[in-house]
Amino acid sequence: MRFSLATIGFLAVGVVNAAQNLSTAGVEALVQRRLPNNVNDFVFTLNSPPSGYAATGNTTDKANDEYSVSNGHNGTINIAGNSPIALASGLRWYMTNYIRVDIYWFIGSRLHLAPQILPKVNATYQGSSIVPWRYHFNTVTFSYTAAFWSWEDWELELDWLALRGVNLPLAWVGYEKVLIEVLLEAGFTQSDVATCLSGPAFQSWNRFGNIQGSWGGDLPMQWVDSQYALQKQIVSRMVELGMTPVLPAFTGFVPYQVGKHYPNASFVNGSQWNAFPAQYTNVTFLEPFDPLFTTLQKSFISKQAAAYGNVSSIYTLDQYNENNPYSGDLTYLQNVTSNTIASLKIADPNAVWMLQGWLFYSSATFWTNDRIKAYLGGVKNSDMIVLDLFSESQPQWQRTNSYYGKPWIWCELHDYGGNMGLYGQVENVTVNPIQALANTSSTMIGMGGQEGNEIMYDILLDQAWSKHPLNSDTYFHDWVTSRYHGAASLPVGLYKAWETMRSTVYNNTQIDIANAVTKSIFELAPNTTGLLNRTGHHPTTIQYNTTVLIAAWKDFYGAALQEPSLWDNTAYTFDLTDITRQVLANAFYPVYISFVAAANNTNNATYSRTTAINVGAQMISLLSDIDSVLAASGHPSFTLANWIASARAWASSTSNLPDTTTTSSTISQTAAFYEYNARNQITLWGPTGQISDYASKQWAGLISSYYVPRWEMFVDYTLNSSTAANGANAALAKSLLAFEENWQTQVWGESEEESYVVPEAARLTSEIARVVGCWPNVFGR
Repeated sequence: MRFSLATIGFLAVGVVNAAQNLSTAGVEALVQRRLPNNVNDFVFTLNSPPSGYAATGNTTDKANDEYSVSNGHNGTINIAGNSPIALASGLRWYMTNYIRVDIYWFIGSRLHLAPQILPKVNATYQGSSIVPWRYHFNTVTFSYTAAFWSWEDWELELDWLALRGVNLPLAWVGYEKVLIEVLLEAGFTQSDVATCLSGPAFQSWNRFGNIQGSWGGDLPMQWVDSQYALQKQIVSRMVELGMTPVLPAFTGFVPYQVGKHYPNASFVNGSQWNAFPAQYTNVTFLEPFDPLFTTLQKSFISKQAAAYGNVSSIYTLDQYNENNPYSGDLTYLQNVTSNTIASLKIADPNAVWMLQGWLFYSSATFWTNDRIKAYLGGVKNSDMIVLDLFSESQPQWQRTNSYYGKPWIWCELHDYGGNMGLYGQVENVTVNPIQALANTSSTMIGMGGQEGNEIMYDILLDQAWSKHPLNSDTYFHDWVTSRYHGAASLPVGLYKAWETMRSTVYNNTQIDIANAVTKSIFELAPNTTGLLNRTGHHPTTIQYNTTVLIAAWKDFYGAALQEPSLWDNTAYTFDLTDITRQVLANAFYPVYISFVAAANNTNNATYSRTTAINVGAQMISLLSDIDSVLAASGHPSFTLANWIASARAWASSTSNLPDTTTTSSTISQTAAFYEYNARNQITLWGPTGQISDYASKQWAGLISSYYVPRWEMFVDYTLNSSTAANGANAALAKSLLAFEENWQTQVWGESEEESYVVPEAARLTSEIARVVGCWPNVFGR
């Protein structure tokens, strides 16, 4: 599963552990962190817990979360609720509706902007979720987005989740530590394990059984131990906030040496994945009906519980992600799942299996309806939850008759590989889930997502608290008011810009052409053919008139000319950078088309070497200007340097690790390995480019050091060597790969392209003014 974005949803059937934290301490600590000037201004009260919260096993009738917000004594705001997460949801309702402030992924918390004296509410407000659970995170988000997150990053994320009512987040950081202990105890050697585990930026697909091993060096135990310590902090905070973590389980993927240690074991080798060399794929899968599977499952679950506590009985477990089963026989498929859930039940009698439904879409040819029914049929309905992972574009719940009775979650996938294009299906994510929930034969219980295009996920999670589809017009208006709080006044241009984008950029209705975030062609390996008009879930087609976004940009940029204080507003400068980036990225298309036409010397009608040289220079100049705008913004989320620095920082992370001894040489080597992983994922994605440019990013530093050199080579080779009609140019391909492979092993700051530092005096306003002056036609000036 090669995409990003978390999935979020609602769960009407699940497990509630007896250790569930039913305390106001979590939300009170959140206020202390994010609203330090108002710690005495809120009074939180837990009402009688909803039925099911104190249950020790499976529940089918867990109550929805409810809260009320009212005025208290001495100017306090009273927030009462039937769960800790209900209290956090009530807090956010008050902050966004009365103070007009919120907390965000990329710009952090703005709750501290609340006034010293809080405004009273007009009347007591009652809020209720429309389903009992809200789930969050796509499994691969832990690699594409959160691979190198620090505890500070996780603290922000978890507060963001709590305030938006998420009470069932996926939690599988540190999985490798428990797995290693299980395998070593079972007789595997350190060497066996080393051949199995993948690098920090690729662990999601290692856990899926798509890949094995680590190119560029073995996974250091320092990483394993540090992530394990981090997971303890994450799970503890989740429980403190009142969440039930979804924990990993033993999937069945084992080192290929299993036959040496267990000659009688039943195991098969998976299929090759994305043309990876055999040493990195064809992962060995221990069949669930082998007794060893249950032994390892019991060991894994018990060690995990000892580490984190008995905090959950819901386990994420995916066996056939983009790998087909050994057999399509219906009895075989049912035996796989029936034995898998049996192993979980032996390890934890209350276990519920959470399964991503992605396999039924990605391998639709194999997964016929009868095979899906047989596979799911091995598990009782109350013991499994299915994530309908791509509900907004490719829902599978309809063709499977609501997964044949299994509770399922309506999920928004939206993005693949953390791509950065502006995109959304705002009407789909508000109207469709409500329709699905009301379907008389539906067992639907949810919806969700994360990464970029933040408004899409805000409206999706807020939909969880409304029985009727939210009015996106009203929602966008209110969101803008909160987003840019802090300016002396909010010019109408801000509202006008977002309204323009709401009805176009964020309202794609042509899902048969493009059904996910658009990837700009400049992020792909240059070629004279094959870049334009790509469709599907990694499209290059732009699903709106680009002049519409330019009009929105004018209104948005003009707002700061009317209200200069916006230049000191972090939310404004972040969004202006993002919109400007998209306008410039869109402008690359016609320049590229002009270059290819002018350089096509087999067509005398359009060929002009002089024109091609000039237009080629324009392409390079445009890319350089995108890079400079991103760098001038000052936002770390727009820079390669931040991604690499986050990766390298883990090499010296020894907090909470016992008896840790390191040397400067070891730290340097480890940091270099982490940087290699970070670089490889966003470029070649594999030792020699197996999934090249899949997780590409429009980042300052990445554009200047990686994309610009590639396009410079493309221009040179296109003008000076023979290129076939199908775009084939062997010399160019060889040079590109040599450059790309060399880039992987560089150290940030050592090359001329990567050594620049944006001067403190550099301002986004002056840089954008310069770029607009250079490209007046792009910005309609």
